[in-house]
Amino acid sequence: MTMLRTILSAGRRNSSLFSTAIGSLSAARSRVLVLLCVTAALGCSGSSANTGGGGVGATQTATPAIAATAAQGGAQIVTLSDTTSGATIYFTLDGTTPTVSSPQYFAPLLIASNETLQAVAIASGDTLSQVASQTFSPNIASGTLVWSDEFSNSTSANAQPNPSTWTYDTGAGGWGNQELETYCSWSSSTSPCNTANPNAYVGTDGYLHIVAQQPSAGTYTSARLKTEGLFSFMYGRIEARMQIPEGQGLWPAFWLLGNNIATVNWPACGEQDIMEHIDAPAPDWVAGSVHGTNLNLTEDYPAAGQTFSASDWHAYGVIWTKGQIQFYVDTPSNIYATYTPSSQSGGTWPFDSGSGAFIILNLAVGGNWPGSPNSTTPFPSQLLVDYVRIYTN
Repeated sequence: MTMLRTILSAGRRNSSLFSTAIGSLSAARSRVLVLLCVTAALGCSGSSANTGGGGVGATQTATPAIAATAAQGGAQIVTLSDTTSGATIYFTLDGTTPTVSSPQYFAPLLIASNETLQAVAIASGDTLSQVASQTFSPNIASGTLVWSDEFSNSTSANAQPNPSTWTYDTGAGGWGNQELETYCSWSSSTSPCNTANPNAYVGTDGYLHIVAQQPSAGTYTSARLKTEGLFSFMYGRIEARMQIPEGQGLWPAFWLLGNNIATVNWPACGEQDIMEHIDAPAPDWVAGSVHGTNLNLTEDYPAAGQTFSASDWHAYGVIWTKGQIQFYVDTPSNIYATYTPSSQSGGTWPFDSGSGAFIILNLAVGGNWPGSPNSTTPFPSQLLVDYVRIYTN
């Protein structure tokens, strides 16, 4: 800065001297750039405008690694990683070159169709990585089972839900709906949670049990399992076979949230409520809903005049394709709700962002929608899940 002030002052007195000084400064700058480039072992053009936001002397982020493990039916679960600390990975599945405007990678992604995955990474202060690319050609037929959790348990005791698939939301605080329960994980031991009496476990009967308990008057515990950060998918048909508890204030749900909730928040990430149920009205019903920014659509099943009992075993599913979401009960031919981007004028359709979605299974107690439990509500109550399965469209 001292040199620059001297040059400017001289320039005001003598334009020739000013030109000479500027030339000296440019030469000095060039020598500094060359020195920085050699020190960083980088090829430089003499410009500090490096792709991806890195400045002069910035290193290039490492190229992402693509790893694939077998799922079912020829599908693959693809994991992206990068050796540069703090790097953010962006990817595409259509063969186009990804940029920092492409979908961000958040979790291992199920690949069940013919795709060319390309990925780049960038860390703060570095330049954009080279492109990693891998083509997948599984050629899987429509309707093929490509992933599932069957909740098998060959032991003689209750078992932990697969920790490589399921993690948990934990704690109290109402969860945005004025809910009354404290959510507990398999290993939660802080009161009112109790590892000796878990709220989520795979029983010896081969079912996932999500149990709402009342350990003391006015105190409720339950569980909310999710695959966030561990497993995700985009498009396909997903269903769960479940037996739903009924009672005042009970709120079981099976739903999906967009992986990009970590960056765009809710509801911009998109929410697909495959099954929600409250209480035990007559006639009985379940609801399927979609939510986005200014997008709130809900349809009940069954239609008026039809008989249905949510306490019986049923399969609840969604057929998710580009530009369309369809909900069904028991069989994919029994579709009761179809939503598209034109379903609600003015709303933003978030379900084709390319980021994928993760799975949630939970049993809430109380809240704005069902109201509080009362003396008729049975405790413990449990949501039983036979399986969660994903098929190709």
